[in-house]
Amino acid sequence: MKILIVSQYFWPETFCISELAASLKERGHEVEVLTGVPNYPSGRRFEGYGRFGQKEQIYRNIKIHRVPLITRGRGRTIRLVLNYLSFVVSACLLGPWLCRDRYDVIFVYEPSPVTVCLPALLLKWLRKIPVIFWVQDLWPESISATGAINSAFILNLVSRLVRFIYSRCDRILVQSEAFRAPIERLGADPRKIEYYPNNAEALYVPTVLDAEAPERMEFPKGFCVMFAGNIGAAQDFETILAAAELLKGHRGIHWVIVGDGRQFAWVKAEVQRRVLEETVHLLGRRQPSVMPRYFALADVMLVTLRKDPIFALTIPAKIQAYLACGKPVLAGIDGEGARIVNAAQAGLTCPAEQPEVLANCVLEFYRMDPAERQAMGINGRAYCERHFNPHLLIERLEEIMGHVEPSKGAAQLHDRCASIDTSRRIADVGETE
Repeated sequence: MKILIVSQYFWPETFCISELAASLKERGHEVEVLTGVPNYPSGRRFEGYGRFGQKEQIYRNIKIHRVPLITRGRGRTIRLVLNYLSFVVSACLLGPWLCRDRYDVIFVYEPSPVTVCLPALLLKWLRKIPVIFWVQDLWPESISATGAINSAFILNLVSRLVRFIYSRCDRILVQSEAFRAPIERLGADPRKIEYYPNNAEALYVPTVLDAEAPERMEFPKGFCVMFAGNIGAAQDFETILAAAELLKGHRGIHWVIVGDGRQFAWVKAEVQRRVLEETVHLLGRRQPSVMPRYFALADVMLVTLRKDPIFALTIPAKIQAYLACGKPVLAGIDGEGARIVNAAQAGLTCPAEQPEVLANCVLEFYRMDPAERQAMGINGRAYCERHFNPHLLIERLEEIMGHVEPSKGAAQLHDRCASIDTSRRIADVGETE
């Protein structure tokens, strides 16, 4: 198949869509990507990318078409709105010109914003190509939950936009089974919705470091609870820091934060204000390729989300990475994410926004026999192989793509294009002879 992926984020930004695209390419499909200038999560353009980016690049034999956008900056609401809208405008104006091939399917990756689907729907309208929409975040629920927008009027407008998008997609994939009901409430045809979870990327495997590994120099001596990933409003660092403050008398327990995001500066300031420098360690962002090496040095991996109905429906992608690396998990979350950890018997869970309970779970892990923690990690790895195996999931995606048929108009257009192409080839033959 010839596949066009539309995603506001792509390599060198660290999102799973980059690996998924590479997997499709390795399996013999023709893959192109329409994306923006990389600037996540720092909010600044990545080194080597000018104001208009590099319009075309090749990544693992995948052609990338980049369009300009306004960077995220410090992630304030108005700047994020401009970031989201600028990608839509650029992709709608330039996408039809940059992506001129006859694609079999358009695959849209949506970890936010939902507006990323609009350029794909424009291409569908122009060329009658079916669109598959992979929903990672529910809108308008997610922007309301993070406090980005509180206006009922604006949220209603966003709901109307989401309803418009869902109604025009040929297939909607959801990363959590719990997403089905909210999407159906916004008018999506239940027959078009399919469960397609995030996989555990191939690089996430159990890893053992040698005694001289440089990463060891970055870790404190003692029991390490590690959080890896985006540092944002949804991740509820208020609860993490409150739990760390409750346990700061236990000098052998350390909290290691590997990541970056819009709240990094706030977290750093809070660590200083609460006098937690001895037990909370901010290492900053690291490349995904080395993350399993950092996981290897942690005793427990931590995932947290704010207490909100929308987050209870979500399975944070880091859970798959933690399980795949065979590490025990501490999940301070509600709903689906906690259910996965419990079903896998891969760790401990506690309700969201409960710092006292989170601190007690850390103490329970700290006092636990290491063999018991190891058994949890083994359980998690086995569960991941059964439910989030990348090879099985990519085969499932191929099956889904293979069964999404273009509309009658698309078939007629394809026939006309094929007829024109044949006529041109005959003319070319005549000229060469």
